[in-house]
Amino acid sequence: MFNDKLQIVTIKTVFKDNITVPPYQRPYRWTTDSAMTLFTDIYNACSSNAPEYRIGSVVLFRNSKNNTIDIVDGLQRLTTLTILMYCCLEKTQKLDDSSAIYPELLNAEMSELSSEAIINNYQILKRKINEFGESRLKDFKEYLLNKCTVVRIIANNEQEAFQFFDSQNSRGKALAPHDLLKSYHLREMRNDNETEKIRIINDWEATNQKELNRLFSEHLYPLVKWYKFQDGIDYSTKNIKTFKGIMLSNNYNFSVYNRAANLYIERFNHEGMYELASGHMINQFQLTQPIIAGKRFFEYTLHYLKLKNDVEQLIKDRYESDELIPEYGAGDRYVKQLFVNILVFCADRFNIVELTKARTDMMYRWAYTLRIVMKSVYRESVNRYAKGDSDRVKDGINMFSKISEMQDPSEMDAFILDKISIEELNKYKVNIDKYNNIINFIMK
Repeated sequence: MFNDKLQIVTIKTVFKDNITVPPYQRPYRWTTDSAMTLFTDIYNACSSNAPEYRIGSVVLFRNSKNNTIDIVDGLQRLTTLTILMYCCLEKTQKLDDSSAIYPELLNAEMSELSSEAIINNYQILKRKINEFGESRLKDFKEYLLNKCTVVRIIANNEQEAFQFFDSQNSRGKALAPHDLLKSYHLREMRNDNETEKIRIINDWEATNQKELNRLFSEHLYPLVKWYKFQDGIDYSTKNIKTFKGIMLSNNYNFSVYNRAANLYIERFNHEGMYELASGHMINQFQLTQPIIAGKRFFEYTLHYLKLKNDVEQLIKDRYESDELIPEYGAGDRYVKQLFVNILVFCADRFNIVELTKARTDMMYRWAYTLRIVMKSVYRESVNRYAKGDSDRVKDGINMFSKISEMQDPSEMDAFILDKISIEELNKYKVNIDKYNNIINFIMK
């Protein structure tokens, strides 16, 4: 139905369309962070001479009554691109030049509720454009107009447009965050050979996709946030920036250092030099260090999936036979995830062989103290406890931050946790019989 109305077109073509914003459209609400992400992605694609940068799709309706093209889907992106183009024209003082590409959307009437977002994003995009010299601005503007593209769908009646929009967004299956990351990092592999890409994608696709989704939402996202005292819950497509990593075109000091370290370790392991030195392959990744975009993201993900599985097996071997890992409900599962995560963080910092029974027992006491001082444990309860912000445990600590500062695993051996009294358990009305094994283990 839409084949003849669906085209991949340049932003220059879209800007020439007589686009309007119908009254039913929601306000423009993109945050400055979203606007900067779009700008940065375009700028990086331009800097690396990518042949094309696709900015998604837009659904439009050809309104014959008004001789206009109404936006059905894509308002946020198109408005941001229009603001960006306006900043470019303003910088070159071509706002009144009839030969300049002047987005028709600039003439559209926007809701008053859109004003604040438009002003904020205009200010931050203008600031970035004003950093450009004449030559750089010319290259960026040309790339934006002629190399940035969208999938444009134009329907001849409103019902048809909304039908397509609904099929794409309501009945269609939304991409999971790790799927979006896969696409992003594949794009960063444009210079890698096809054999390497096929190998990496085969390994990725052979992995249980639900397990990958849980790895990011329940483990990796909290782990890279908690040690910095940041919230590690509610992972979604809005948070994937956390895992985009350092692009190969980024040449700042910190990025060059981290890329060089990764490259050196890869060669060290590949050439077998570890046999002359450490005797074993060197671990390439650290949760407290940035990811390198491209193929290393996929290797990073599979590395931590294996480490998480190894830790879960260690927990099963040491604690489940003694009924110390209950799973009565959601609260128990959240606490178990916390326990898994702190051990993964320790193993990542030092080595899994450093997870001695005494050290894992100490981490067990720390994690499961939360279980016995709360009648009901929620995700937010775990999140606050992990950040050292729980009102149920006196002298709360951020164990992740403490470990991130340790230079030797023996420092864990000198760590003393506050003890919980029977009086406190009674005060919090914990089901002592239900969690008797845990209470005895923690309080012995």
